[in-house]
Amino acid sequence: MIADRLDRYIARHILGAIVVVQVVLLGLDLVITYINDLGDVQGDYGALQVLLYLIFRLPWRFYQYAPVGVLIGALIGLGSMASSNELTVMRAAGRSLTRILWGAMKPIILVIAVVLLVAEFVSPRTEQFASAWRLEKMQGEGAVLTERGGWQREGDDFYRFGAIRADQVVLDLTRYRFEGRELREALFARRAVWQGDGWMLEDVAVTRFEDDRTLAVHQPRRPWETRLTPAGLDRLLRDVETQAPSELWAYARDLRAQGQAATQPLLYFWQKMLMPLTMASLVLVAASFVFGPLRTVAAGTRVFYGVVTGLVFKYLQDLLGPASTVFGFSPAWAVLVPTLLCAGLGLYLLRRTG
Repeated sequence: MIADRLDRYIARHILGAIVVVQVVLLGLDLVITYINDLGDVQGDYGALQVLLYLIFRLPWRFYQYAPVGVLIGALIGLGSMASSNELTVMRAAGRSLTRILWGAMKPIILVIAVVLLVAEFVSPRTEQFASAWRLEKMQGEGAVLTERGGWQREGDDFYRFGAIRADQVVLDLTRYRFEGRELREALFARRAVWQGDGWMLEDVAVTRFEDDRTLAVHQPRRPWETRLTPAGLDRLLRDVETQAPSELWAYARDLRAQGQAATQPLLYFWQKMLMPLTMASLVLVAASFVFGPLRTVAAGTRVFYGVVTGLVFKYLQDLLGPASTVFGFSPAWAVLVPTLLCAGLGLYLLRRTG
C-alpha cells in the first residue's frame, strides 16, 4: 500500500511537470510562429485566421514536442523531489533506485498512449484540415491543397503530379509510358477531375513516339484509367512526416509493390512506432542526471544539460535518416541507434551511482 502511494506520488510530480513543460513549449511556439506568420496575411486570411490556423496545428506540435517535454518534465519532476530531499528519504527508507525509476516510468506509459493516439487519429486530420482551410482563405474556393508534387509508378507508366486541390482536382499531370526502356508516349493534362467513379482528364496533349515519326494529338477530354483515388493521391502528395503510422505503412507497402524505395515513409513510421522506447530512454537519461554526476548542481543546470541532450538526440536522428537512404541500412536503425545510445548513457550513469 505504501509502495503504491509512493509510486503515485512520484508519478504525480513527473506528470505535472511534463504537462507544465508541454504547455510552456506549445505557448512559446504559438507566440513565435504567430509573429512570424503574420507576414502571410492576405485576402480573407487575416490576423485572426493566422491564430486559428496555428491552433488547428497544436496536435501536431504537441506530438513533435512530446519527447523533449518528457525529458525536461522528468528532469524537473525528479529534480524538485531531489532538491527537497524526498528522494533521499525514500532511498534511506529502503526504496531501491530501480523501484523509484519504475514509479517514474508509470506516468510515461500514459503520455505514450496519448501521443500514439494523437499521431494516429488526431494530428494527420488536423494538419490536413488546417492546410486546406488556410489555403482556401488565402486563395479562395478550390485552393491548391499542396504544391509539393510527386511521382508515382503504375506498371510501365510513370506519373508526375503538380498539385492537388481541396476540391479533388489534380493539376499538371504528366504521364510517361514505356515499353521496356523505350519511351513510347508522353501525356500532359492541365487538370484531372474526380467524377465519383473515375477520373476525367481535361486539356490533354499526347505525344506518341513511333519508330519513324512522332505524333502529337490534342484532346479536350479523355478518361484516365488508374487505380489511384483522391485519397491515394492525397497521401502521395501530403507531407509524409504528418501522416498516421497506418498511412505510412500502407504508403511504404505501395512503394515496395512498385519496386521503389520506401525509406522515407518507413523512417517516419518507425519514429512513431518506436516512440515508447524513445521516451523511456529519455527518462533514463533524466534520472541519471538527477541521481548521477549532476545531482549536486543547480536545477537550471540540469535542465540545460537535458535540453542539450535532447537536441543532440534529435540531430542524430535527423542525420541517420538520410544516411539510411545513402548507405542502404534499415530506417528502423536510424531511430533505434540514438534511442539505444540514450538508454546506454542513462544506464551507465545510473550504474555509477551504485
